[in-house]
Formats: sequence, C-alpha cells, structure tokens
Amino acid sequence: MHKEEYDAQPTSHRSHNKDKLDGESLLPAILARNLSFTYSGVDRRSISDVNFSIEKEEFVILTGPSGCGKTTLCRCLNGLIPNFYAGQLNGELRINGVDVKGKSTAELATHIGFVFQNPENQLFSLSVERDVAFGLENLGIPREEAIERIEWAMKVTGITELRNKAPYELSGGQQQRAAIAGVLAMRPEIIILDEPTSFLDPKTAEEILTVISRLNHELGLTTLLVEHRLDTVSAFADRIIVMDKGRIALDGPPDKIYDEPARLIGIGLPKVTTLFHLLRLDGVPVTTNPITVTQASEALRRVFED
Repeated sequence: MHKEEYDAQPTSHRSHNKDKLDGESLLPAILARNLSFTYSGVDRRSISDVNFSIEKEEFVILTGPSGCGKTTLCRCLNGLIPNFYAGQLNGELRINGVDVKGKSTAELATHIGFVFQNPENQLFSLSVERDVAFGLENLGIPREEAIERIEWAMKVTGITELRNKAPYELSGGQQQRAAIAGVLAMRPEIIILDEPTSFLDPKTAEEILTVISRLNHELGLTTLLVEHRLDTVSAFADRIIVMDKGRIALDGPPDKIYDEPARLIGIGLPKVTTLFHLLRLDGVPVTTNPITVTQASEALRRVFED
C-alpha cells in the first residue's frame, strides 16, 4: 500500500491496530490446544488433539490431503463449529487471547474474516458496492463510518471503478477481490482464505496472492491461507502447517517442510522443489529447497560455477 492509500484508511482502523499492538502484542493471533471435534453421528474425530499457534501478522499456509481436517479446523475458527455444525468440541481455541467457545459467528466476524473458495458464494447483491456494504449493515455500523470503510476496502483491493458493476459481470479475479473487500470492510484482525485461487488462471492467481500478501505486510493482517497446491502460494508464506488424518503432521518454514517429501503425499509440491529432490537422488550437489524459479536458477548457477 502506498502512503496515500494508508492515509485514506479509516482512522478507526489505524487506531484499532495501534491499540492492538500496545495492549495485546504478546498474545498469539490464534492459539489451539488439544483441539478436537467429532461431528454428530460420526464415530471418528475429524480433528484430534490439534496444537498450534499463529503470531500476529504471520502469513501461514494450511495444507494437507483431502479429508485431513482443514475445513473442520476453519469452521472452528470462524464459529460455524459449534454454532451451525453439531458435534463434540473439546480443547481450547483462542483468538487474540479470547476463548471462542460461546461466541457467535457475528461476534467472531469482527475478529476473523473468511473468504470462501468460490467468491460467488459471497457475492449476491446487485452491485459490488452493495456486496462490500452487506456485512457492515448487518453489524449496524453507522452510515458515515460504513461509507468510509467501504471506500477504503474497495481502494486497497483495486476495485473502486467496479463499484456499480453486478458481480456476474466481473472476471474471476475481480470477483475474488470484491469478496476480499467485503471481508476487509468488517475490519478483521485475521483473514482466512479457503483455496482462493482454485477457480483462477495462473496469472490471475498470482495477482490475487500479491494483493493478499500486500495486505498482510502493510496492514499487519494475520493471514491463514488454506491450499493443497503449493506451487504459487509458497513464495508468499512465512510458515506451512501440514495436516494429515485430523492432526498436525508438520509445521515450519516452507524450505524446511519440503525437506520431507515422503510425508507430503497428496499435496501439490512446487515443481522446482520436486526437481531438486530428483537432482539430489541423481547425485547433483544441491542442498537447498527452492520455492520459486528464481531461487532454483540461482541455486543451479552456484552449483555449476563451483
């Protein structure tokens, strides 16, 4: 975000972030301890004894094979569990130090914003501007503050000129930006995105991820991105959390996680990372796990120069 864009951010948002840093800087944004959940009518736990924490302003990827528990964990974070999905919830889950048990989805929406895999699930008004305003109207935000937030959210996501367009007139990337703007207008401290690039072509996917990364860095927005294809998203992440069979299997920086390809079955590893594993098996003396093509070319150049 450029300086003029930051200056246009609602004053209430900037002061809110300052209060958060002054008063809660030592608390993790998300903390799970021995978290388990079993859906009603099901014998097996969907998540079991999950333990992790995410610090404020981190960009974390949550990944794992289909059925590993990613969706269930996200439903716990945004309050759909236990408010809309019945079952047995055990353990502890805190958002900025506050226990989420007993909190409604509306209460949690002011702390955690959720962007669905298919943006069409969040866009249903007659115009982009009305969609961005929808959550604020439900919260009863005063009109003047709501207008300020809407303008700011559309500006930072680059969709101001689309305000009067109907959602069905937008491209996939524009729809995803509009969905993100609607979440940002709610002024959450944490944003969760469920495979936000799965319906997008590679170029548009990278553009959306760049927007998300910019918001993470320049707004200090804690970001949890759910994804099983890691080719594009890895370059943006501080950490990767890998789930398998309802538990946390791996947790660490991307290059360390990719040291264990045998434990990442069912996950779409970056192609350059796979290439370097094969090179090592063939005896090529490469020691790093590159995430991007640029990193890979630099590593290979050093090998051949030596």
